[in-house]
Amino acid sequence: MTAAHVIADDAEALTLAAALAEEFRPGASARDAERRLPRAELDRLSASGLLAVTVPADHGGADVSAGTLAEIFRLLATADASLAQIPQSHFAYVNVIRRQGTEEQRKFFFAELLAGRRFGNAQSEAGTRHVQDIRTRLEPRPDGSYVLNGVKHYCTGALFADWIPVLARAEDDRLHVAYVPAGAPGLTVTDDWDGLGQRTTASGTVRLDGVPVPADRVLPHHLTFEGPQLHGAVAQLLHAAIDAGIAAGALAEAAEFVTAKSRPWFESEAETAAEDPLLIQRFGELALQVRAAEALLREAARAVDTARAHLTDDSAAEASLAVAAAKVQAARAAVEVSSSLFEVSGTRAALASLNLHRYWRDARTHTLHDPTHWKIQHIGRHALSGTRPPRHGLL
Repeated sequence: MTAAHVIADDAEALTLAAALAEEFRPGASARDAERRLPRAELDRLSASGLLAVTVPADHGGADVSAGTLAEIFRLLATADASLAQIPQSHFAYVNVIRRQGTEEQRKFFFAELLAGRRFGNAQSEAGTRHVQDIRTRLEPRPDGSYVLNGVKHYCTGALFADWIPVLARAEDDRLHVAYVPAGAPGLTVTDDWDGLGQRTTASGTVRLDGVPVPADRVLPHHLTFEGPQLHGAVAQLLHAAIDAGIAAGALAEAAEFVTAKSRPWFESEAETAAEDPLLIQRFGELALQVRAAEALLREAARAVDTARAHLTDDSAAEASLAVAAAKVQAARAAVEVSSSLFEVSGTRAALASLNLHRYWRDARTHTLHDPTHWKIQHIGRHALSGTRPPRHGLL
């Protein structure tokens, strides 16, 4: 990998993200259809400096706002939802270092990020009682270091990572994050992801068989949730941005298809499909869904930035609720617009060779990440009784 560019500010980050989205867009369909993993594109993303934009200014980074970070993800997802999904956990685990890392740990890892290094993830497990039932163990050794043992699934980004953050329980049964370098002894990353959507995220399996971990590569993740926090809000904001990007990308694809390739229905008496009043009405309805998703995304990002400037129980709760609202709307928009693409485009749009169904497959897969009805529950409780949402990484 060549040396990464260091981004100066929010404006430069957004300019680069827009340019990379346009660069990645033409090959997105073929990458999905052929399940061709985007190694070259990820290297371009790393070299651009976009993966280091949340490094604090006193460590040489741009330290961009939550609004800018969300827009970066939204722009990338309009072009390629798989590519946009890969760095989501990267930024979540950068946040862990910002909040729980020692000064030496921050110094080391922020330098890695500025050099273009990538974080993957190894957090979810299969066959446990629920998503937070983590059974991977971080076992202490007499010299103060640790050994990791466990199996992780849905490890998006791990195959492409320089460092793999592993969520594990220590002997006190509390959650820690161990940052394991790619190629560590006992670490195996298997590309066995078989999802119907987001096919090129390589969200496969990570096996940890006696993986040695120095003490200075372990952070106490459990402390993140012992006070007001934005870990979950930032992570979910990026998921919402991906859904909003899928919705916008599908709408743009539908408009291009209808304008260039669709025929008008004979009863409309319109000269072109784009002049059919029923199609115009439906496009207006879909555009409203996308606009609502984008507006709530911006509002949520502002709430996160406000809370970040003055973090209290109330500001953190407001950020979580605003992000929850954005995620619910963005998920609905992504699924509805990507499905309605076929409704407005007609029979020809269903040809497998066009691969227009990738938008729906990506939306349907990504929106399963966590259930939006629980987000609505927390929004409803707060509206009725002022109850703050719980502190966890999925809200």
